[in-house]
Amino acid sequence: MIAVKNITKTYAGGGNGGAPALRGVSFDVREGDFLCVTGRSGSGKSTLLHVVSTLLRPDSGQILYRGEDVTRLPEPELNRLRLGDFSMIFQMHHLLAYLTALENTLLPFMSRLTPVKDAELAAARLCLDKVGLAGKHDRLPGSLSGGEQQRVAIARALVKKPKALFADEPTGSLDKKTGGGIIDLLGDLNAEGMTVTMVTHDQAYANAGNRKLTMEDGVLASDG
Repeated sequence: MIAVKNITKTYAGGGNGGAPALRGVSFDVREGDFLCVTGRSGSGKSTLLHVVSTLLRPDSGQILYRGEDVTRLPEPELNRLRLGDFSMIFQMHHLLAYLTALENTLLPFMSRLTPVKDAELAAARLCLDKVGLAGKHDRLPGSLSGGEQQRVAIARALVKKPKALFADEPTGSLDKKTGGGIIDLLGDLNAEGMTVTMVTHDQAYANAGNRKLTMEDGVLASDG
């Protein structure tokens, strides 16, 4: 599904031409994978996820999505890919405080000039119900728990019916029980056919996937 070939990424600063975050990383994301990327803080795992999901451009190397080199796509085409086949769940939710759970879930459709369609509204409600937020569609983020806010973020990522779901430390700000519920939910989505790539520092959560990559100092230490 996704082929990552010899990706490098260096951030400015750090002396000697910058700080290398990725140093020639190669691996595949197979259709139907629940792939977990783990490693210590600073190992490059989040940078890798942001590059593979097209939120960051690599300095060199290729990312092939269904055979097409997406590293060469202009920004408008990348935006279409992000609004269509790819979706990202961020650790800190990035919900808009003045919008309800339903309105936050509908945000991917609000980037257009046309009004939200009835079918899209129905899909957003269904996604919120699916992640366990039935009856809380009209709640503002401030009246939801941390786990519920993360579930809104997941519903927002799901409403577009993406082919590939990326999750960057989705349990990092949650307690163990709530975090376990998020991992179970991602596992259910994967069982339904969605390809999931998740970054986590928690080895127990990483074991929930069918494959695990371990990053170490910007390189791939293991691929299991």
